[in-house]
Amino acid sequence: MGQVRVTGGIVELVDDPKASPYWNHDLSPSRLADRRWALKDIAALWISMSACIPTYMLASGLIAEGMNWWQAVLTIFLGNAIVLVPMVLNAHAGTKYGIPFPVYCRSSFGILGANVPALLRALVACGWFGIQTWIGGDAIYRILCVYLPALAASPDAFGGVNLAQLACFLFFWGINILVIYRGIESIRFLLDIKAPLLIILGLALLGWAYEQAGGFGPMLSQPSAFAPGGLKEGKFWLVFFPSLTGMIGFWATLSLNIPDFTRYAKTQRDQVLGQALGLPLTMGLYSFIGVAVTSATVVLYGAPIWDPVTLITTKFTSTPVLVLSLFALCLATLATNLAANVVSPANDFANLWPSRIDFKRGGLITGLIGIAIQPWKLVADPSGYIFTWLVGYSALLGSIGGVLIADYFVVRKTRLDLPALYAKDGPYWYGDGFHKPALLALALGIAPCVPGFLGTIKAAEPGAFWMSLYNYAWFVSFFISFGVYAALAQRPAEHPAGIPGLFEAPEVA
Repeated sequence: MGQVRVTGGIVELVDDPKASPYWNHDLSPSRLADRRWALKDIAALWISMSACIPTYMLASGLIAEGMNWWQAVLTIFLGNAIVLVPMVLNAHAGTKYGIPFPVYCRSSFGILGANVPALLRALVACGWFGIQTWIGGDAIYRILCVYLPALAASPDAFGGVNLAQLACFLFFWGINILVIYRGIESIRFLLDIKAPLLIILGLALLGWAYEQAGGFGPMLSQPSAFAPGGLKEGKFWLVFFPSLTGMIGFWATLSLNIPDFTRYAKTQRDQVLGQALGLPLTMGLYSFIGVAVTSATVVLYGAPIWDPVTLITTKFTSTPVLVLSLFALCLATLATNLAANVVSPANDFANLWPSRIDFKRGGLITGLIGIAIQPWKLVADPSGYIFTWLVGYSALLGSIGGVLIADYFVVRKTRLDLPALYAKDGPYWYGDGFHKPALLALALGIAPCVPGFLGTIKAAEPGAFWMSLYNYAWFVSFFISFGVYAALAQRPAEHPAGIPGLFEAPEVA
């Protein structure tokens, strides 16, 4: 089956299983020499992905639903603190074994069955890739319109966008694809540059707003609509729980495919502390910046301006400021898009046909699907963006996370047979390549959330109970799938020799 060596808790394959049809270079376990991501790089990953336009605008939907500023920011912070738990747990396998997400899925779903969660994750990422690429292209378009107003009168292209908008979208799309073809180290370099730059620029924008408005203005003093006498008095929890689920859904994708990054981490300590320091704090800070700066626009301009691109292009007249803003916004969106929405689907599509699809081709497939979904339609309605898109897909992803964590921690005690993850007829083949308990647990976790989802998109009228249950979609699907899989999955007769469990002292080769 192949030899492994264990060094400081890191398990390596001695020889790559190149004869296996389920292996290629991009799916191969990383070696110690590939472990270049230290604590600062993992933290920079999350600072870079969190400091982006969607995070800046995230609190807007919650305030529109009736929350005051601190309720909205606290909901965002709490959601990210919760999703940090499965994030760190799933990251453990990536760091220990050097395997990407689709290979991680093979122990629980089977070598062929792993394509089910991988494709579910990949298709969601394609949607996010399209959204982020549209945001980046739109930033370029709006700033160009400041200098070339005639662009706004460009003829319609298709799907509700004009020719100039489409050209900017495709230009930014091409930059994304170019970086993909340069590989994972180019993405790490980009993240390390972007992280400090975006924090500095965000704080600079916050300082500008405070100075110009003489304080943050009425939005920070605006009472909650759920307070006594408010328009939604007594209905806070009806909004809070679906909002919390939506916040978890915001990074639910990354909580699954985080092994795609932590396979390059130097130690478990680096991945745990890097994520804990980088994710919830940055999400809370950047969402607060969005709220505070928007409150200042109420004071300065008489109306809230939630979109930072609109704020910069319509209210800032300094050419250096506009150029710097263009660079910062595009860099922010580019780094977030590549890390959050390309690395995973590229690997997921590669897992579908390893001998024909590598990371670069998988990235190109992701990009093409991102165009086909017409992402400008997905961001047209902020309410639908949070309560339909985020909550809807988080229901699916919660169930996948339940299966993965139950398999890795409860059933296998963090011990995997690394060579067997690439072998037909081994312990992860399960007779036909599919592990039935995992697929059943996945289906049972998703099923209770389907009626509420259909009701949310106005495709059915399932009743109050199912709609209320849907507010907890991620939690429901996660715990049902976790429990079903833990109960049905067969425990391995013995763990692979020489591979320590989570709480055992590692061998040193």
